[in-house]
Amino acid sequence: MADGFKQFLLRGNVVDMAVGVVVGAAFGAVVTAFTKDLLTPMIAAVVGKPDFSAIQFTVNNSKFLVGDFINAVVGFVIVATAVYYMVVVPINTLTAKMQQVEAPAAPTTKPCPECLSDIPLAARRCAHCTSVVAA
Repeated sequence: MADGFKQFLLRGNVVDMAVGVVVGAAFGAVVTAFTKDLLTPMIAAVVGKPDFSAIQFTVNNSKFLVGDFINAVVGFVIVATAVYYMVVVPINTLTAKMQQVEAPAAPTTKPCPECLSDIPLAARRCAHCTSVVAA
């Protein structure tokens, strides 16, 4: 039973997924810092509010935290854009280059109309049945 569990853990997909989760978490922290420390102040310089999380309104003693939602949306857009341009586009380009197949080479032979054996394109007579072949 322990050997099966060990094989499961060391299988390529599980290890790749674990690495992806760890890298994704680290990337999330970078994006969060970028959004909080750089992007939000830049947008706030234009809009006039230094912190989006302070944007809220109250209806019947219920607080609607619009600013937190705006921060989450901005963070999502940044993550999605970064993942698309830094992961998806390069992988698609690499995959397309690897899947390119060379065009088939031009044929150098043709079938004989009498015996159907392959003969060179320039041949005027079949080497197998000696019949005359039209050009």
